[in-house]
Amino acid sequence: MSFRACVVVGDGKSQVAYGVSKGTDVSIAINKAVTQAKKRIIKPKKQGNTLPHECKEKFKSALVMIRPAKPGRGIIAGGVVRTVLEMAGYKDAVAKMIGSKNKINNVKAVYNALNNLK
Repeated sequence: MSFRACVVVGDGKSQVAYGVSKGTDVSIAINKAVTQAKKRIIKPKKQGNTLPHECKEKFKSALVMIRPAKPGRGIIAGGVVRTVLEMAGYKDAVAKMIGSKNKINNVKAVYNALNNLK
């Protein structure tokens, strides 16, 4: 029997990463996932407290659309998209998950979308 952990790490200012790992114990899986996440940290582009432009990203069956929002609007997103955007340091954004409810695929889609910002 093993446990799988999906971890999102970030400083809440300008860095974010994710890690997925398995272990025989929950704490072992979390530690391995954090170690893996620290190896793939990215610094996504920001324009004030929001994204510089709209982006769509597809990973397997998960499609994520993320758009910039007006100042003071907050993060309007559900599930793991909200967590990743908050960890990346965005304060205002609108996002929608389409197609898949798989958390890991949605995290990877958001990560790829943030990595492809210009």
